[in-house]
Amino acid sequence: MEHLLEAIILGVIQGVAEWLPISSTGHLRLAEHFLGLTLPILFDVTLHIGTLVVIFVFFRKDIKNILSALVRGDFKSENGALIPLIIVGTVPTALIGLVFSDWIEATFRNVLPIATALILCGALLYSSRFAREKTDNITYQTALIFGVAQGVAIIPGLSRSGTTIAVALLLGLKREKAFKFSFLLSIPAIIGALGLTFYKEHEALALTGFGWYEILIGATVTMLVGYVALKVLHRAVENRKFHLFAFYCWLMGTALIILTLSGF
Repeated sequence: MEHLLEAIILGVIQGVAEWLPISSTGHLRLAEHFLGLTLPILFDVTLHIGTLVVIFVFFRKDIKNILSALVRGDFKSENGALIPLIIVGTVPTALIGLVFSDWIEATFRNVLPIATALILCGALLYSSRFAREKTDNITYQTALIFGVAQGVAIIPGLSRSGTTIAVALLLGLKREKAFKFSFLLSIPAIIGALGLTFYKEHEALALTGFGWYEILIGATVTMLVGYVALKVLHRAVENRKFHLFAFYCWLMGTALIILTLSGF
């Protein structure tokens, strides 16, 4: 029962923080720290099953159109043109993850680095307020920068959605296109991270006492909460309120630094 409750708590945190630009990984690390848990990264990644389902539901029409274009070998239509762009964006994300994931996992286990990353995330989010939307055309260069931003955002405390959307806006991309491409690009990244982490750590999860039942419950909670959170983010992007999440990141990061330096 104790592990079930912890799985539900972590599922709620993942569902909210994965879509709102406040870093799900960072908040999961903090929750595990204050709950006294030492969980392998595989548990955090398995919660992404729930977030992946949310993406498939929320963007079902876009995904269907992209897959249809792929089957037809059509890479010139609006949906078909996204296929090579997603591939280009996925490459730097994968390379950064493969090269730096172990170092990041070891470095950002403590509260202070996560708090610092949250403050930096807030600065990036707020800077998007001054962006000027000029185009809805995603070039290969833009896709590559998208992928780098997504790769860097594996750092706990840096929000994946926040980093990619903010960078896209700063590049002059219109907000609706930035929002959509950010989440379409996350699909191969989530699937790849899940597969790689499961391969490397599938035995570690059993040693923590968390079984597939707890994982299923956690992922289900993530899915339900995440759908609501994604709609909130979409509304914030549409209404030009996206940058306001910076204040939460600054407040949380500063509070964590004060608590850490106070010996809490």
